[in-house]
Amino acid sequence: MRKVLEGVRLIEVAEWFFVPGAGTVLADWGVDVIKIEHPVRGDPLRGLIHSGMVPGAKGVNFFIENGSRNKRSVGLDLNSERGREVLYRLVETADVFLTNFLPAARKRLKIDVEDLRQVNPRLIYARGTGQGPLGPEAERGGFDAGSFWCRGAVAHMLTEPGKPPIMQRAAFGDTIGATFIAGGIAAALYHREKTGKPSVVDVSLLGTAVWLMAPDILAARALGHELPHGDRSRAPNPLMNTYLCQDGKWLMLMMLTPVRHWEEFCKAVERPDLLETYPLPRWVDESVRQELVRELDRHFATRPRAAWIERLLQFDTLHAPVQTPLEVLEDPQVKANGYLVDYIHPQYGPFQVASSPVQFDLEPTDVRRVAPEMGQDTEQVLLEHGYTWEEIAQLKEQQVIP
Repeated sequence: MRKVLEGVRLIEVAEWFFVPGAGTVLADWGVDVIKIEHPVRGDPLRGLIHSGMVPGAKGVNFFIENGSRNKRSVGLDLNSERGREVLYRLVETADVFLTNFLPAARKRLKIDVEDLRQVNPRLIYARGTGQGPLGPEAERGGFDAGSFWCRGAVAHMLTEPGKPPIMQRAAFGDTIGATFIAGGIAAALYHREKTGKPSVVDVSLLGTAVWLMAPDILAARALGHELPHGDRSRAPNPLMNTYLCQDGKWLMLMMLTPVRHWEEFCKAVERPDLLETYPLPRWVDESVRQELVRELDRHFATRPRAAWIERLLQFDTLHAPVQTPLEVLEDPQVKANGYLVDYIHPQYGPFQVASSPVQFDLEPTDVRRVAPEMGQDTEQVLLEHGYTWEEIAQLKEQQVIP
């Protein structure tokens, strides 16, 4: 991938994935990301696999490999005065400081905006939070399953009425929010280049959800009630719905403008009679739409999904298979665009990580460095910042670094 931000240095004091994920995206774009970890326990994300949180993972920590590639790791005890001195030395030459530590921890460790701006007045300071930097819960933390998925109405609108809320997949909101943080930092770098003024960048999991759920939230405000959700039999547009095929696989129709696609679709599925039975003016009646969904259910159940896709591709229709993760691995579009990156890991052998979503000049993400072991790059980074071997030995003796 083209290193569009090469020459930028970022200090990451963050754990889990929401905020470190932003460091991952920026590292893919060429930023020198130095990840600060506790010298003994490291980032708690490192323990998810080995603690059994992901059954059957066999010790391969794909969370860390995906989230810490192209970064360097420095083990550093920020609770000690010497540890803070080391951090301040690193901050002196940094462009960005990235953190998800809570306000109380930032104050205690003396790594808040005011502390670090005294060291480096040009420093861009980026924070990821659960509920935002202001308000009665600004001091509280949050994970994406709560602050994003549940509090932001995502779970509610994806759950069938009367059923327990469905649970999100791992790091779902984190990954989206991380990309927003990366974009915010890139914009702040441009702003500083144009004006000389550094910014404080804030992204929250709750704010991310509000942005993503804006159509539903704003509709609720305008209508005074929420839009129908969760019941595919009541789809407002039968051409924006999922249908079960003969082989037990689902197909998604994605034709947002029936006036454009209805006639073409009827040709594609070889049902010209539907044009007469269900002309578009009748679709204003919900009972007619439900009847059409039932008819399409019966029709799609007569052939396997691959046969339907082959047929639909011959016409001006929009559709997509409802794929499993294993099917995504073999998707020809995923392979053609490099959305999964192949490389040889020195420990695990042939390996894959997911590409960050932005490409420059059609160049996919490349893994220049595999995810480091905790504190792997401590000595090298300290030497780059003027420390001598004697000083490094003293820091080790004082247990400031591993």
